Amino acid sequence: MSARSLPDDPATLLEAARGGDRRALARALSIVEDHRAGADQLLRRAHRLAGRRSPIGVTGPPGAGKSTLVDAMIAEFRRRDRTVGVVAVDPSSPFTGGAILGDRIRMQRHISDRGVFVRSMANRGRLGGLAAAVAPALSLLAAVGFDELLVETVGVGQAEVEIAEEAATTIVVVNPRWGDAMQAAKAGLLEVADIFVVNKADLPGVEDTVRDLTGMLELAPASSWTPPIVTTVAVTAEGVADVVDAVADHRAAMERSGEAEARRLQRVRTEILHAVESRLRGRIGALPQLDPAVVAAVAEGTIDPWTAADRLLAGADGAAGTTE
Repeated sequence: MSARSLPDDPATLLEAARGGDRRALARALSIVEDHRAGADQLLRRAHRLAGRRSPIGVTGPPGAGKSTLVDAMIAEFRRRDRTVGVVAVDPSSPFTGGAILGDRIRMQRHISDRGVFVRSMANRGRLGGLAAAVAPALSLLAAVGFDELLVETVGVGQAEVEIAEEAATTIVVVNPRWGDAMQAAKAGLLEVADIFVVNKADLPGVEDTVRDLTGMLELAPASSWTPPIVTTVAVTAEGVADVVDAVADHRAAMERSGEAEARRLQRVRTEILHAVESRLRGRIGALPQLDPAVVAAVAEGTIDPWTAADRLLAGADGAAGTTE
């Protein structure tokens, strides 16, 4: 099937993607990410087909080696005969708004593997390390039938905790001699980490970092799961099998404790709220333009921004274009 012959109908496009057509999947993801015509129909169908998904989130500070770890995890999952769908969130280009791929290029070694699909996605300035289209993209990938779903976030430091809202298991990647316990606590890592990975463990200082993380975890509130600390050299795949094993252990523990279902319901709540937010953004985009007189009135203090906003929202009857 050539690019020109790809179906336009959402149902047919999704079925083509489920049949293994990777170009159809890429097109479906683009429709969803760009909120183009057919996005809602695609997502409604995908949601019915996706079933229960358990995404793995990979986050951490810039330069920690997240892309290298994800690449090695893909290879390990494939050795275990698991298919893998990846959403890799990158910074946005200030010129095009598209994703700046950065280190993502190293995942290209899997490009000929029909059991792997990697999608780079621009965060488009959104804080928290994720893009708004991540959850819909995961739904599409799950509907297509990938066994494992991975999300790699932008490395944005202290704001990078949103991944916990989307992932069933969150891996936090750090490097030897990375900061101190206080910095880690400020970054919110204790709250979001289900597994700690100390990557680049062939560098000096790995023992100190493991000790710092261990001490930090000992001060954390008691829970049914204590995040393990796994050391890796992702570039050589050393320790990566242990990371994948830790993911399986975490899933099993969450099922036993009942927390897996609680987390799933929280993810669903978050997804519903994001859908509401998307709808509201669409409505805002359809609002009439502000009358310059209103802007001038707010600037002069004649009315306040909240009154102007109320008038804009009631703009269907032209009230937004008047001043007191």
